[in-house]
Amino acid sequence: MASQQELLDTLAQVGRALGSGHRLALLQRLAQAEAPVEVLAAATGLTVGNTSQHLQQLRRAGLVTASRSGKQMIYRLTDERIVILMGLLRQIAETNLAEMERLVSQLFSEEDAAGALEAVSRNELLEGMESGRVVLLDVRPEEEFQAGHLPEAINIPLEQLEAMLNRLPLDRDIVAYCRGPYCVLSHEAVVRLRQLGYRIRRFEEGYPEWKAAGLPVI
Repeated sequence: MASQQELLDTLAQVGRALGSGHRLALLQRLAQAEAPVEVLAAATGLTVGNTSQHLQQLRRAGLVTASRSGKQMIYRLTDERIVILMGLLRQIAETNLAEMERLVSQLFSEEDAAGALEAVSRNELLEGMESGRVVLLDVRPEEEFQAGHLPEAINIPLEQLEAMLNRLPLDRDIVAYCRGPYCVLSHEAVVRLRQLGYRIRRFEEGYPEWKAAGLPVI
């Protein structure tokens, strides 16, 4: 018969797998869409060899699975609840670690005395979508948008923003979103577009959190 300690030791495998910023970065990227090791390596700045090693640890912990497509292995999250788990880790760290508060404030350090860049909550966004008051702007790369996005969102990758302004209305509220709470793409889009006169704020979460909450995606 299994002992409680054996169960806890097995549970600790998940904790050990999460105990690396590089592995968390891989999970964050896989929360957008499945991908081969080469794409994951490029997204995280790791070598292909190091990426493969990290992915093996995530697989042993049951956090990632893989299947073969031609000559490539395609990796994906095993469970949407992994996004929720990462969200809980983030919330606990932000609440209890002063260093996290300092780093987050540096990440979004634009001057905002009037609170214009204050993020939109999930409930606010739902209300805006249901009433038709807001236009959604997805600033992620096109391949991530094609893998899944919020309903009726307009995809304009950040680097194409100025060239595609004609797709955005000046007379409606815009909410920009990207990969998650620490993704700076939507924040940068808000800064740029507010300077051009657009009424825009950013979503405080991202596509993975929205999907993991069971909310509609395409």
